[in-house]
Amino acid sequence: MITFILTLVFGLIWVVVTGSATGHNLLFGLALATLALWVVRREMNAHGYWPRVGKFISLVVLFFRELAMSAWKVAVLVTRRRMDLKPGIFAFPLTVDRDFEITLLANLITLTPGTLSVDVSEDRKTLFVHAIDCSDIEGAKRDIAEGFERKIMEAFR
Repeated sequence: MITFILTLVFGLIWVVVTGSATGHNLLFGLALATLALWVVRREMNAHGYWPRVGKFISLVVLFFRELAMSAWKVAVLVTRRRMDLKPGIFAFPLTVDRDFEITLLANLITLTPGTLSVDVSEDRKTLFVHAIDCSDIEGAKRDIAEGFERKIMEAFR
């Protein structure tokens, strides 16, 4: 039952994000949702789906909030008369250790404007992140650890 509800929710999110409320687009969104849920089926096998759904929705809400805030920050940075940027790459120590979690974290970082996941160390303990402004590296690390990484661990453990 929960898989059916999640499929419907993700299908509707697809329709909203793409901006096309046609029947074909909804069917495509439902197919994508089904595929996505099938891919993460092992990660979602813990007892009690409803608490996980809430935590997963919390992660999605955090992503959209970070997306909006980062887009605004990047827009402000690039429209300044004098762009005083310090781009660079920093090493983020990973707390998540499963491939799925590392991949999800790297993708959420990459999808957020102003940041890009570059590489993961071979021992899977460090994620290298490029940022448009590295003037506060410790703050960026703290934001990732207390934001995306914490929410990922809450949703998938």
